[in-house]
Amino acid sequence: MDLSIVVLNYRGKNLVKELLKNLAELDLPYQYEIIVVDNASGDGLKEALAENFPQVKFVANSKNLGFAGGNNRGIIEAQGQYIMIMNPDLAILSKAIEKLYQYMEKNPQVGLAGPRLINADRTIQYSCTDWPDWKLPFFRRTALGNTKAGQKWQDKYIMKDLDHYQNSYVPSLFGACLIFRRDVLKKVGLLDERYFMYFEDLDWSRRFWENGYKVTYVGEAEIIHLHRRESAAESLLKSLFSKTARFHIISFVKYLLKFRGKKLPVIG
Repeated sequence: MDLSIVVLNYRGKNLVKELLKNLAELDLPYQYEIIVVDNASGDGLKEALAENFPQVKFVANSKNLGFAGGNNRGIIEAQGQYIMIMNPDLAILSKAIEKLYQYMEKNPQVGLAGPRLINADRTIQYSCTDWPDWKLPFFRRTALGNTKAGQKWQDKYIMKDLDHYQNSYVPSLFGACLIFRRDVLKKVGLLDERYFMYFEDLDWSRRFWENGYKVTYVGEAEIIHLHRRESAAESLLKSLFSKTARFHIISFVKYLLKFRGKKLPVIG
């Protein structure tokens, strides 16, 4: 098996169906499988797949395991030499998967890679990041990000100075779409399920670097991600009490505690 594609669903049945149609239309030149994992959505996805996509393997979780736990269930089932994890809110209108696959084939030193994600209006969706510091939840989740200091910090964090149309080694990649080698999991391990939501991708990227594998932003591969960030423009008080912000802060604290006292990996 060349490639396994893992799609994680949580109450997004229609998005999953559209992505599966999209993948079928690509006519990928590989022996591949698609594994859809459902985080106890109760949205009728199992029946919809059985009727319209019987070739897709379906994994049902008895409860919502979050991003890490849900994707890990699919990764464990995967048989491909390469594995891709995908959010269902993606639209692939180009040869992005082939470009990512070929990049991995030509660069054996790379363990993890991700495409250039763009918004529906084709603007860049900054999806690779520098290593964060303690300011992250304040500048990324609240209106403090709109201050001069906040904008400067964010520009560095989301690597605005990077040429996002070229391939580059980066500290970390967002988890909306990633490709990796199945055999590296023996050293790197699965996504850390201590994070229910947020920072699983940062943690994982860091562990790839720590175990001697490079992490690459493949700017030559373009995928639309229909994602909208929440909370960033809210007041400090409102955002700190929102559910998404609480997950964000809790996960960030877990990340800081896990890697406390450890040196940051050298990129390159």
